[in-house]
Amino acid sequence: MRFIPLLPAALAFLLTTACSQAQPDIPADKGAAGQSSRGMPKGGDRRKDKDAAAAIPGLRKVGSLKGTVPESSGLAPSPNTGSYFSFGDEGNSPTLYEINGAGNLTRTIEVPADNRDWESLSRDGNGNYYIGDCGNNESTRHDLKIYKFRPDAPKSVGTISFTYPDQNEFPPKKKQRNFDVEASLWQDGQVWLFTKDRAQDQASKVYTVPEQPGTYTAKLVTTLAIPGQVTDAALRADGHRLVLLGRGQLFILDGNTWADILKATPRQVSLEGAGQTEGAVFKDNDTLLISTEKGDLYEYTLPR
Repeated sequence: MRFIPLLPAALAFLLTTACSQAQPDIPADKGAAGQSSRGMPKGGDRRKDKDAAAAIPGLRKVGSLKGTVPESSGLAPSPNTGSYFSFGDEGNSPTLYEINGAGNLTRTIEVPADNRDWESLSRDGNGNYYIGDCGNNESTRHDLKIYKFRPDAPKSVGTISFTYPDQNEFPPKKKQRNFDVEASLWQDGQVWLFTKDRAQDQASKVYTVPEQPGTYTAKLVTTLAIPGQVTDAALRADGHRLVLLGRGQLFILDGNTWADILKATPRQVSLEGAGQTEGAVFKDNDTLLISTEKGDLYEYTLPR
């Protein structure tokens, strides 16, 4: 596995929002085969895709979500050991699909909330889940929401509504369109949001909103030097490793504390050939379960 080193993101936790710069060995928007990862093609030669995925060290296909989860856009652990929740994004029903590690359907949960553009799902330590309805492709939305619910009482849904403190135009100029969030996680009483840089593929802004339902202005905490478009986030159970999934790439940030992680130098791993990777969850300390929009389900053994 070849890693692409990035310069340290010299960011003081909670005190700066300045974006650090990254200088990877190869162009930031190129994969190992020199192909753009900015937007994965919808079509393509499936046999070549399969061969390319099989050639990625540590990656193996373990199942399929085809016919089960329409356009899987995220993954999170379910309350049942060895099972996970996934869901469809914009245009799909407000449904959570519980699957096992091979993608087989266990149950569905209908959530009484709109699916304007669901893009992320995370869980806190008390069994609450947070659905990020904050897909915002063109940075035009005024109705960004996170739905808080419990699978054992899914008809009771709380709404966390929020706006960004640094967005004044809808849409802003194209080079400033970095308000689309497809990755989130819960940590320390906050829901953390990681933007997908649709403008320049250079930075993921990190915001927080409180975990309690209400209406808020999100807090801009920091900016990470991520040369790609972040599609999901997962935090290891011990809290020492954060992974940010991109389209055909993965970014790994390690640290002894959450503050250290947000100041860490991201390590970039190419997953070029795996398809439009959209969901990631830790299966154990060393293994990720990864889903793609087309329904492929992979296990990936993380490097040390």
